Amino acid sequence: MDIKRIALCTMLLAALAACSDNAQQQAKEAADKAADATKKAADATADAAKKAADATASAARQTSDTLKQAGNEASDATKQAAAATSAAMEKAKDATAEAADKSKEAAKDVGNAMAAGAKQVGNDVKEAAKDTKDAATGDKKDGDH
Repeated sequence: MDIKRIALCTMLLAALAACSDNAQQQAKEAADKAADATKKAADATADAAKKAADATASAARQTSDTLKQAGNEASDATKQAAAATSAAMEKAKDATAEAADKSKEAAKDVGNAMAAGAKQVGNDVKEAAKDTKDAATGDKKDGDH
């Protein structure tokens, strides 16, 4: 193999290694951005849930006062509804936070898989370059005839 081809193979391997590192970094950044966006969405959902629970509690208090004036029979049901709404909002907040964590983990796994794939491609190219060099110089690997 002449020097030009060897230099070309070397440059190709160097470029592939640079692309692999770049792809891994981009995958990590994308995973971090996705996790941050999911976390922000979870926080916004939790904030909205808290505001809804506060509004419900405020409405429940007003309703309770009105019902006490007319009679206390409906007051207990209103308080239970407010408590159930608050509990449901808390569960929604927890579920959203858990979903954010799972999304972050999944994004991280994708980044790791991409990095492993890029590394394998780099190894395959390296091996192919070695095989090409060996073929050009007449060297034989174990098992070749």
